[in-house]
Amino acid sequence: MPRYEYRCRSCGDTFEVSRPMARSADPATCPAGHEDTVKLLSTVAVGGTASTPAPAPRAGGGGGGGCCGGGCCG
Repeated sequence: MPRYEYRCRSCGDTFEVSRPMARSADPATCPAGHEDTVKLLSTVAVGGTASTPAPAPRAGGGGGGGCCGGGCCG
């Protein structure tokens, strides 16, 4: 279940709430009981290693997708 980060405008406390994505826009009450909160924009860090290597380039060049690899750049 996703966690959403909020900040209380009354006391300045920052806290997280776990809830389904369908309820992501619902208001949240801070742990001190204040209702004047704002949802923060959080960044997500993803780490680890790939389990499948990237495909090798095709013989003969030609590109295969992506803007500059597909020839759409001038």
